Amino acid sequence: MSSSKTPRKHFSMLREFHLADFFTLGNAACGVAAVFLAMLYMHSQSLAHFYLAAAMAPAAFLFDVLDGRIARWRQQHSSLGRELDSLADVISFGVAPAALGFAAGLTGGWDWVAMIYFVCCGVSRLARYNVTAETLSEGSDKVAYFEGTPIPTSVLITGILAWLASNGQIGATLFGGAWMIGPWELHPVALVFALSGTLMISKTLHIPKL
Repeated sequence: MSSSKTPRKHFSMLREFHLADFFTLGNAACGVAAVFLAMLYMHSQSLAHFYLAAAMAPAAFLFDVLDGRIARWRQQHSSLGRELDSLADVISFGVAPAALGFAAGLTGGWDWVAMIYFVCCGVSRLARYNVTAETLSEGSDKVAYFEGTPIPTSVLITGILAWLASNGQIGATLFGGAWMIGPWELHPVALVFALSGTLMISKTLHIPKL
């Protein structure tokens, strides 16, 4: 009896999804594809795979914009949608850019620290946003401003990495070279991740939400 009820529960969960939520899943799918393509590039060394991985970021951003607009158009805001959006953003704009950075040659110990810091800042920023969204909306159905830069701004990082790839400045010829600091290596490009993470968790930086 219990096994026959299980599929019904799955279908019941799907019925709770709104149209906007499926666009959010599109965002997550792009992020996962970016990670796979970054790994595929490391195996094949084909720049086509690297460029496709980078292209997943603007595709994910498009899905991210559309899911918000569709939710407002259909007036279908929910806690499920907000949590789903944050989880998708962590993959597409946190883990995926870090994976692309690693594939581009950011493999030093300090590079790891910078990119892990970046992802952790992104997770923290999204968690803080979910907790404070109701306060920041000031009684309306829309948040008035962001505290810190939104995590989708990491699209700029993937753009930088794609530009470096087009100029032959990734891998062994990564732009800026490498510095030995103590026992580990640091590539200056990794500092872009550290800067992005710091801006995301800033509480003094207020950015109006359009």
